[in-house]
Amino acid sequence: MKITTWNVNGIRAREAQVLDWLRAERPEVLCLQEIKASPADVPAALCSLEGYWCCWHGHKGYSGVALELRRDLAPGRPEFFHPPFDAEHRVVATRLGDLLVASIYVPNGGKDLAAKMRFLEGLERFVEVEHAQGTRLVLCGDLNVALEPRDVHPTQHKPTQVGQTPDERAALGRIIGRGLVDLLRRFHPDDDRLFTWWAPWRGFREKNYGWRIDYVLVSEALAAGATRCDSRRDFGTSDHGPVVAEVEVALSADLPAAPLSPPPDPPVAPDTAPERAPEPPAPPRPTQLALPLGGDAGGPRR
Repeated sequence: MKITTWNVNGIRAREAQVLDWLRAERPEVLCLQEIKASPADVPAALCSLEGYWCCWHGHKGYSGVALELRRDLAPGRPEFFHPPFDAEHRVVATRLGDLLVASIYVPNGGKDLAAKMRFLEGLERFVEVEHAQGTRLVLCGDLNVALEPRDVHPTQHKPTQVGQTPDERAALGRIIGRGLVDLLRRFHPDDDRLFTWWAPWRGFREKNYGWRIDYVLVSEALAAGATRCDSRRDFGTSDHGPVVAEVEVALSADLPAAPLSPPPDPPVAPDTAPERAPEPPAPPRPTQLALPLGGDAGGPRR
């Protein structure tokens, strides 16, 4: 199973690139974050992707996630759902037998760190409960935390900045400690320039002055069958690069049967979460070479 996750920073701006990605990679699972669109505003070509079951869970101009599954994974349309800790259209998940796949977009926390910590606590409880029930998990997305100091370029180290604080790192560490494996780090254990987000100024992406805040987390049992996980700095014009993983996954046979005449994927009705203005990145100081999470160049949006 090829699994890809990408914060697109606006699905309407990245429509052609998402289609190019699907044609080139043909992933079984595609998780998108920060789509910044309600289901009604998602481009038509993406709402009816041939060969995919799709769920778009967003709100105009802010946040939002999507989950696309190849139809050969499930003969009938799977049920997409949003866990109780979801807020501001930040989580969409589905079950394929005992396998649960989720696209997750953790709040930045720059304006409300307490809300971010509550979200992370809710995610930890979710992982604990699902693992206790025997669920195998594939959790993908922009988690907005650099887990270790080396997950931020050395010029950007600033332990008091949101995304690098000890409390955030400890919270993400507890989530992973509930029986998950960080695949990108597993396959690149010695890479201290393994980044997935770059501030959109001063050639940071070209120089690889970035942060690692996008993850593919899988249950330990699934990690044993993983064969690769990579960050694609070379693809797309979002400020994030896609992350790609391949995992050997056996699906249970008790998946929903296909209807006799499969209808086109209906758009998912938008939730009622209030719209909030996006958080603009702080301007860089002209005397400092600084990136998102360290150096006051402003961290990732949200």
